[in-house]
Amino acid sequence: MFRQLKLLAESVVRLLYSRQELLLENLALRQQLAALKRRRPKPRLSALDKVFWVMARRFWSDWKQALVLVTPETVVRWHRAGFRLYWAWLSRHQICSGRKRISNELRELIFRMVADNPTWGAPRIHGELQMLGIDLSERTVSRWVQRAPRDPEPAKQWLTFLQNHREAIAAMDFFTVPTLTFGVLYCFFIIAHDRRRILHFNVTSTPTSAWVVQQLREAFPYKSPHKHLIFDRDTKFSLEVVAAVKAMGGKPTRTSFRSPWQNGIAERWVGSCRRDLLDHVIVFSSRHLKRLLADYVRYYHEDRTHLGLEKQTPGKRPKTITTPHSQVVAQPRLGGLHHRYDLAA
Repeated sequence: MFRQLKLLAESVVRLLYSRQELLLENLALRQQLAALKRRRPKPRLSALDKVFWVMARRFWSDWKQALVLVTPETVVRWHRAGFRLYWAWLSRHQICSGRKRISNELRELIFRMVADNPTWGAPRIHGELQMLGIDLSERTVSRWVQRAPRDPEPAKQWLTFLQNHREAIAAMDFFTVPTLTFGVLYCFFIIAHDRRRILHFNVTSTPTSAWVVQQLREAFPYKSPHKHLIFDRDTKFSLEVVAAVKAMGGKPTRTSFRSPWQNGIAERWVGSCRRDLLDHVIVFSSRHLKRLLADYVRYYHEDRTHLGLEKQTPGKRPKTITTPHSQVVAQPRLGGLHHRYDLAA
């Protein structure tokens, strides 16, 4: 009785439907009936059935009321799966979108203009390209101008200049070392730029300008063989130190404020000393530190190879010829922190 009343009510409601809505509902019900008639234990919807309901969802607002086999959420899931498949297909087939990609020939032309005209900027190069009838935005030209390879010739010229003058350059600096009793010791050193040799070093707990002048006198007892002596703007390098350098025949050269890279040779030696030795030991006193530094300077000059010296040592360590029957022995340095390898006698 209840089913009959429900059927009667639905029939009355359908009398109010338009002809188009009735045709769409009839088509949806027939499609589901065709799926139920398939001879299978469980009716399954094919790919065409899924496409049908996805299209019905798009063009029919009352599509949910005619669904029997599946739920509306399932149809929404089919639609999203189709959305993913569509965009995956687009990405696989590399359909171009957005800005037009410039050709390699045009990019090489921009690079050539940058190399031929070092003073030109992106607007000038963009103007030349427009005169050639090339349609390209100035922003794109600016981006490729920034990526253009620079001429290495100026760098080579500076490298040659420094190699020709490094024999006349030396540098001095301080670095600190903590002690066992939580004190601080100051290590002073002078390094030559030509072979990275340590010309002089000493240790103190109270560095002063007078003490630095005395170290200069011990390092250069007669006259400084280096024309330029580089140091930073530490207060310990006062006018008294500058006058002492000038009296020895050298030219004092201060670095700029907060520019340790201008004294790079000295800074690199400090880093090597810390990594090779000081980061692995605890210093007891100034005497202990001075002995450690003496051992390290000996190892640094005679055993340690340097990339800046074409993998040679500052003391020009002789090379040996190894034969198939040669035996290599290890000689410990700095208490076993490092080793030197030679052929057995």
